[in-house]
Amino acid sequence: MLQRRRQLSVETLDDFEKLTGARVTEGYGLAEASPATHCNPIFGKRKLGSIGLPYPTRWRKLWTWRRATGNSPGEVGELCIQGPQVMEGYWKSPEETARTLRNGWLYTGDIARMDEDGYFFILDVKKDMIIAGGFNIYPKDIDQILAEHPKVAQAVAVGTPDRYRGETVRAFIVLKPGQTATEEEILDFCRKKPGQVQSADSG
Repeated sequence: MLQRRRQLSVETLDDFEKLTGARVTEGYGLAEASPATHCNPIFGKRKLGSIGLPYPTRWRKLWTWRRATGNSPGEVGELCIQGPQVMEGYWKSPEETARTLRNGWLYTGDIARMDEDGYFFILDVKKDMIIAGGFNIYPKDIDQILAEHPKVAQAVAVGTPDRYRGETVRAFIVLKPGQTATEEEILDFCRKKPGQVQSADSG
C-alpha cells in the first residue's frame, strides 16, 4: 500500500525561490509515519536534493539485501524507520502489515543513502529499480539527466524485459513545443553525463 513519493526537482525548487523570494526546506514523510520523519533545517544547513536530517524522535537505518548497514555514510539501501509515529498497521490488512512492518521497523520501499553529515538522499523506489545485467539502475537518475536536455519537456525511464540482461531501460520523452530531436541525439547527450547508463531504448 505504500505509494510512490515524488521528490521536488532541484530545478523546480530553484525556479520557485527565484520567483517568490521564499526559502524551500524539503522533507520526507509518508502516511505510515505521519506527518514527517526527515527535514532540512529551517535555519541551518540545507542540502539541495536531500530530504534532510531525521527528526530527533526518529530512528532510522538503511537495509541492504545482504545485511543491515546501520547508518554508514555512502552506503545504499532501503530506508527503514522506527519511532513513536509509525503506524500500528493497515486496517484489516494483516498480510500487507506484515510485509511493511518487521521487527518494529517500517520498511518504506524507498532506496536511500546517508552522507557524512547525516543527511539522507532518496535515490529511487525499490520496486521501480531496474536490474540489467546484474547492475542496479535507478530510473530517477535517468529522468533527471533527460530533464536537463534543452529540448526535453518531460521524460520518464522504466524497465522492460530483456532476454539477455533480464531488464533494459526504456525512456519515454515529450519534447518542448516546436522542438525536434533524434534518438541518437538524446543518447549522445546521456552518454556525456558521468555515471550514466551507456545504452538505452527510446519509446
